[in-house]
Amino acid sequence: MAYGMQLPVQAQSALFAEAWEAKAGVDDLVEVAKVADRTGFAYVAVCDHVAIPRRLADAMSTVWYDPVATLSYLAAATRRVRLLSHVAVVGLRHPLVSAKQYATLDHLSGGRLVLGVGAGHVREEFEAVGVDFDGRGGLLDEAVDALRAALGPEEYPEHAGERFAFSGLGQRPRPAQVRVPLWVGGSSPAAVRRAALRGDGWLPQGDPRDRLPAQIARLRRLREEAGIAAPIEVGAIVEPLYVGEPAWDVGRRTLAGEPAALADSLRAYPRMGVNQIQVRFRARSRTELTDQMAAFARDVAPHVTD
Repeated sequence: MAYGMQLPVQAQSALFAEAWEAKAGVDDLVEVAKVADRTGFAYVAVCDHVAIPRRLADAMSTVWYDPVATLSYLAAATRRVRLLSHVAVVGLRHPLVSAKQYATLDHLSGGRLVLGVGAGHVREEFEAVGVDFDGRGGLLDEAVDALRAALGPEEYPEHAGERFAFSGLGQRPRPAQVRVPLWVGGSSPAAVRRAALRGDGWLPQGDPRDRLPAQIARLRRLREEAGIAAPIEVGAIVEPLYVGEPAWDVGRRTLAGEPAALADSLRAYPRMGVNQIQVRFRARSRTELTDQMAAFARDVAPHVTD
């Protein structure tokens, strides 16, 4: 089982950002990515929002780095770790525009892109760019199909759909990967179905442990009914972690303790059928975060991924 993480600093929603991130900058972001690269993390991930309306700014903040620009910058600072958009709201952009950006990122990074996509949830973003918010589910379905074509090996991709149609238009550079992994984010029935029928992976959004087995069973049933034999990456976002006994209040929902105890708890995920976990750590500074990452990779992960 692989493990990755969403990066700090680049998105500062009050729902998950730590206090130290408010004064952090590019050097902090790069150092965290480098530590992930060195210590065996499978991927680093960044979020996507074009703009946040005032009504949501207190909860979500307006700090959301662009995913393509951020991952491209980090690609030059790392060598091995994969680069995940978690998730790109691809319905906000024409698929050919997204394909050009992400194909270039994959080419420049030597084939390290994982394209995570989602439907989005902020109405004002869609309205600002002239996209129907209420129809975003169907829009995402077709955008995924169009992206499949546009990110394939053909220099002149073709797609003919209700919303998007293109042919005879060359795009280079092509992705370094023959097939760019496409993971679908979300836990709604529509998102699970989309992941099952169109995705190479599924990224649940906030499902607690007790809900995951039923969700995974439905995901696999839908693929079987559709005759899809290819394996699918099944993910989970785990509870916040703190490796060791904390000397400060890390919150009642945080898994904290000795590495063996943490590993024992996290082994529940592969038993459910999860094969990649996204971990997050409680920390009061960049140094504490990178220390936590190193401790997890050294003392916890080997006992979970066996």
